[in-house]
Amino acid sequence: MTDTKTALVTGALGVLGEAVVQGLLEDGCRVVLVDLDQDKLDRRCRELPQGKAMGLGCDISDPQAVEAAVNKVLAAWGGVDILVNNAGILSNNKAAGTTPEEWKRVLAVNLDGAFYFSRAFMDGMKKKGWGRIINISSLAAKTGGITAGTAYSVSKGAMISLTFSLAAELAPFGVTVNGIAPAYVKTPMITVQLTEEQRQALLQKIPVRRFCDAREVAHTVRFLAHPLSGFITGEIIDQNGGLQFD
Repeated sequence: MTDTKTALVTGALGVLGEAVVQGLLEDGCRVVLVDLDQDKLDRRCRELPQGKAMGLGCDISDPQAVEAAVNKVLAAWGGVDILVNNAGILSNNKAAGTTPEEWKRVLAVNLDGAFYFSRAFMDGMKKKGWGRIINISSLAAKTGGITAGTAYSVSKGAMISLTFSLAAELAPFGVTVNGIAPAYVKTPMITVQLTEEQRQALLQKIPVRRFCDAREVAHTVRFLAHPLSGFITGEIIDQNGGLQFD
């Protein structure tokens, strides 16, 4: 980056979020870390370079909470140049086993939060004539969910549609909107929630025969955030080890 950009990353305390935050810091950005637990965010920010990180506890499914968080960012740093909509919750239940409450919660966290933050910051990006919105989708959006449930798969499919819609709206203003569709990143979903037998069975299905490292997804975020990526918009980049081609 040739000048200091301000980035905001939701789900910043997760494995993938931490990798994205670290990568953007390495690229010279100031980073706003958004997650649920303010105390954990404060501790994490104390570990990061002074003056380069700010933690905001926020339930991103709540539009009023998002508005309050946005106002704090505007007051402290004036706005956001790079928005990474990474936060999400998993549901493995298929349609028959999905309650209305679960459906609403998964969609609210995985989709609504991305919409609220994008809407809040896009006017500032338009005025600057520069901005990056990067949405973390999933392979589940394209396959219907090999192992993921209905609500999760639908929410990630909707993230792709949100990406396309925002990309079309913001392209004339120098703001790009892209998505990443990873699969089987080494997070607790893989390392804790699956048995060794389940992990080995999955590895046999992945052509590259390994799981994705969170730093690899973070590298793609950094690529899409770079000034020289300004001619890429409305794109969904697959990171699935060859599980699916399009």
